[in-house]
Amino acid sequence: MAAPVDGKAEAPQAEVQETQAETSQVDSKETKTEAPHVEIQDTKPEAPHIELQDDSNSPRPDGQASPGLRNSKGWDGKLRVERSAVLANPEILDSDPESDDDNVLPGEELPADEDLLDGEDPETDEIIVSHSRIGSIPALRLERFKKVARLCLRQNNIQSIEGLDALAPTLEDLDLYDNLISHIRGLDALTGLTSLDLSFNKIKHIKHIAHLTGLREVFFVANKISRIEGLDALVNLTSLELGSNRIRVLENLGALTALRELWVAKNKITSLDGLAGLPALRLLSIQSNRISDLAPLAAVPALEELYISHNMLESLEGLAGNKSLRILDISNNKISSLEGLEDLQDLEEVWASYNQVADFNEVERVLRDKKELTTVYFEGNPLQLRGPAVYRNKVRLALPQLSQIDATYVKT
Repeated sequence: MAAPVDGKAEAPQAEVQETQAETSQVDSKETKTEAPHVEIQDTKPEAPHIELQDDSNSPRPDGQASPGLRNSKGWDGKLRVERSAVLANPEILDSDPESDDDNVLPGEELPADEDLLDGEDPETDEIIVSHSRIGSIPALRLERFKKVARLCLRQNNIQSIEGLDALAPTLEDLDLYDNLISHIRGLDALTGLTSLDLSFNKIKHIKHIAHLTGLREVFFVANKISRIEGLDALVNLTSLELGSNRIRVLENLGALTALRELWVAKNKITSLDGLAGLPALRLLSIQSNRISDLAPLAAVPALEELYISHNMLESLEGLAGNKSLRILDISNNKISSLEGLEDLQDLEEVWASYNQVADFNEVERVLRDKKELTTVYFEGNPLQLRGPAVYRNKVRLALPQLSQIDATYVKT
């Protein structure tokens, strides 16, 4: 099991925290055979930066870090930044999550006569200009490039989306992560988009993307979004990442019948109601919210991965119908019993660190017959804290099929 905010990074990811990793930030998008291109980085000394800590490694009662997402996706999707990643606009992560200050002064911008793309191959299908103090997209004169399928302008000072119409015939992937964008505009002509990343901006409302019906991935991690809306027409969407926002209710998702991954960690969600109508959902990442009842998960019986650490769970009642679950992260809750997992025969990994599980006999009774089970985490539970010297041996005897107990592999 590999480690996972990144989500984006997730034992699983917790807060951005934790993110979205969402984790070193590994771009989960497909790698294409691309024409040669030049990736332009600003080599000048950078302003003071902050380090995004992987909150899935947030401090535990004993000072140790809990495990991260095994698949390197991070706690939440596009919150998959490297642990020391430099944010060009750290004010996006304001210490006051309720702040509505829209008057952040942009940093120094490049002179208007400086051509960052001078020398770029006119036939390139990918342009990447990150951390280069770009304040205006039109200043890049992108109309010179007739075959661009991917445009990445991460970590700049862009405040508005404009000047992209010339790329409409070919553009599929638009990445404006970590800028100063407050409103979703300027996308009217980009009907060929399949991936849109506006994470780490200042967006409050999901608007003006209903016509982008070809979208398969949408990343809005770490904005100021309080409602899930404006997505009904995106019937081809397979991954939606909304970690680290201000969302309180799972709503307006019923039309997303192709959705396979939903990342909503580090919000203010109190209920799992709202998942009905998502027959394809395979992964739900909802760490660091306020969930206390698992019963609504009956609406998504095909679910395979559930990341629900750092919530308010006291019981696993309600999982009986989720017989396809393979990965279950319930770390950092108040769960004292594993009852509810008896019928989940496909379980491969159970992350239950820092709960109230105390009975080795129950662990054996509930999990011993799970032939696919390879990994468990019980550190920080009474059954580990009361006898740390014998804990691993007891778990190994109770569950001989394991290959990993907590962060340590079992010797065979």
